[in-house]
Amino acid sequence: MAEDRNTVVIRDSEEGSVRVADEVIAIIAGLAATEVEGVSSMAGNITNELVGKLGMRNLSKGIRIEMMEDSIEVYIAINIAYGYNIPDVSAKVQERVKTAIENMTGLTISVVNVRIAAVDMASEK
Repeated sequence: MAEDRNTVVIRDSEEGSVRVADEVIAIIAGLAATEVEGVSSMAGNITNELVGKLGMRNLSKGIRIEMMEDSIEVYIAINIAYGYNIPDVSAKVQERVKTAIENMTGLTISVVNVRIAAVDMASEK
């Protein structure tokens, strides 16, 4: 099988290999980030309620995954609800995204960079 640039090898053995698409990792990150209180949505994304109707693919917007030699870097842009502490919410997003990806894939996440794209005035504490 030819090497696919948009996948990450999780396991390579005699039985075969297991690969995960970049977009799957981005969706995991998007789901984890939107579960944090204070995150109103992913930047350039729809709200979490509409995901069920329109599909999971929209959760990967605002997320960039970079493959390094032995780890992955995640860059995520979020919209924060008005009234929440930006450093606290960002730290929770970093922790939740890193934990979710590592637990589900076994991959090593070296960094999760969070960018606050907007403050959502409609969503507040």
